[in-house]
Amino acid sequence: MAERKPLTHARQAETAKPESRPYTLNAGDGLFLKVMPNGTKKWMWRYFFLKKAKSLSLGLYPAVGLAEAKEARDAARKLLARGEDPSQRRKEEKAATLSAHENNFKAVAEMWLSRQTDKAESTRKKSAWLLSFPIADFGDRPITAVTPKMVLDTCRKYESQDKLETAKRIRVKCSQVFRFAVASGIAESDPTRDINDALKPPQVKHRAAITDPAKVGQLLLDIDAYSGTPQVIAALKLSPLIFVRPGELRSARWEDVDLDAAEWRYTPSKTQNQTGVNLIVPLSRQAVAILEALKPVTGAREFVFFNYGKERHLSEGAVLSALRRMGYDGDTMSGHGFRALAKTIMLEALKLPDQYIELQLGHRIKDPNGGAYHRAKFLDDRKQMMQTWADYLDTLKAQADGENVVVGQFRQ
Repeated sequence: MAERKPLTHARQAETAKPESRPYTLNAGDGLFLKVMPNGTKKWMWRYFFLKKAKSLSLGLYPAVGLAEAKEARDAARKLLARGEDPSQRRKEEKAATLSAHENNFKAVAEMWLSRQTDKAESTRKKSAWLLSFPIADFGDRPITAVTPKMVLDTCRKYESQDKLETAKRIRVKCSQVFRFAVASGIAESDPTRDINDALKPPQVKHRAAITDPAKVGQLLLDIDAYSGTPQVIAALKLSPLIFVRPGELRSARWEDVDLDAAEWRYTPSKTQNQTGVNLIVPLSRQAVAILEALKPVTGAREFVFFNYGKERHLSEGAVLSALRRMGYDGDTMSGHGFRALAKTIMLEALKLPDQYIELQLGHRIKDPNGGAYHRAKFLDDRKQMMQTWADYLDTLKAQADGENVVVGQFRQ
């Protein structure tokens, strides 16, 4: 993460635009503004304590401006000059400000939740929902008084209902709260470590997907015959063509789509906090045609699949509900199933390289030297692959419609 030009004016912080990778603007004396791919900007101060490099967060921009960030840096430098570690001082101050009532599990959980601003809204809501169960059981207990058995008892309520995944996720969320408390100096340990193996492991349930080419052809015919809003129809038609995660498809932004270059570039929410790496989705001729037809409907809006009734993008269940209305139940096909559909048939029927498919699925894969492949690796090959795939889907649809079409030789 290379530093850029010095940040000397407040206007520079305001106009700094997010890029595909995090970068920093140097404000001098260890102070810098870190600009994340999702647009978050935060002030950080880099310093050395006992010959060890450390950093201290000084707040998010624009809530904290350049002048305030410099004042906070200077105050921290005074502590350092007196031989104190500013990071440790902050932890101690946080712990000291929490009264006996304020350091109960509920308060610390809410504090942790309030800091998840870099997560998607749906992720924050799911975390709050999962934490509502332990909060109801022992939320008023001081966090240092919560025992492994208390957490286990809450988890086992859902384990006894055969909701094994929910039980597991409750334990994981509790662990995140406890680890936050430890890092903040509020608690000394994470009691959930002692119950890691006490719960039944959830059974892996693969999302329903159609992988028989003949049945895929019929599915494509049913999608073409579906009657709904232009946004839902377009999302249905694009799902098998580009097979991205459903949440990423429905939240696609026009600014990320280049129809002339036939590319859609965006940072998957699943990886934006770890890598900040964009996914490049080559658009076949068929995909471009679908988007061009939709542009007069939503092109003036931020989201490709803008929902005028909700004043935001399509909901999580839009594509799923359409599949159900077409007669595909939960054991047959799901919105996420288009990914398994594509991978299975690309590998088995078209014999396309698994490496290209995994890159196109947005999975993090390693090169022979152990490093992750760059987002643009094999882009020309993947463009050809995506067009091959789109043409093959057209062939399957034509065969399902009774046309005498023979699958030709597809180049790899």
